[in-house]
Amino acid sequence: MYPKLIENLLEQLSKLPGVGRRSGERMVFWMLGQNIDDIKILAQSIVQLKEGLHFCKLCNHLTESELCSICTDSNRDRKTICVVESPKDLLAIERTGSFRGIYYVLLGNISPAEGRGPEDLNLPKFINRIKQEAIEEVVIATDPDTEGEMTALYIGKELKPTGVKVSRIGLGIPVGSAVEYVDLSTLTMSLNSRRQVDF
Repeated sequence: MYPKLIENLLEQLSKLPGVGRRSGERMVFWMLGQNIDDIKILAQSIVQLKEGLHFCKLCNHLTESELCSICTDSNRDRKTICVVESPKDLLAIERTGSFRGIYYVLLGNISPAEGRGPEDLNLPKFINRIKQEAIEEVVIATDPDTEGEMTALYIGKELKPTGVKVSRIGLGIPVGSAVEYVDLSTLTMSLNSRRQVDF
């Protein structure tokens, strides 16, 4: 049985994804071996991360200011917008270097099993943006799983009255996988082979 201070930290660390008791113990003993100033910097960085980051006013990507670096980049193609489920998906697509448009981050997907419906996606904000910014193409890059496909279908139907071209990322991403875990070449191929969809 560890001292209470260690047990308390282990309990908090075990809330992190992929961290069990054994890996938590390794982290605790690593921290115990570090200089107190380094641990204070680590703790301060965690607090600053939570306090300093928020969602971009336009696209919902993570940012330290009102607008993210992508939304303020004048070199982006502002006629093409890619819809993703999370900031991690946006970053995965950005790493390919093959998409130069702008984004809209849904911050989730439609999942009736988990109690998430279309109203949780803040789509009116997205559709207003489509109309106001004269977007010509919407690329739907939700995950190719049940929830992602359901979300893509719903977005497509909502966009139909706007007359905007709607495409879905294409070949290369296996069904049931997540965009953030797909390798760069596969993700690039998927973006380049996107297809127009009629909902």
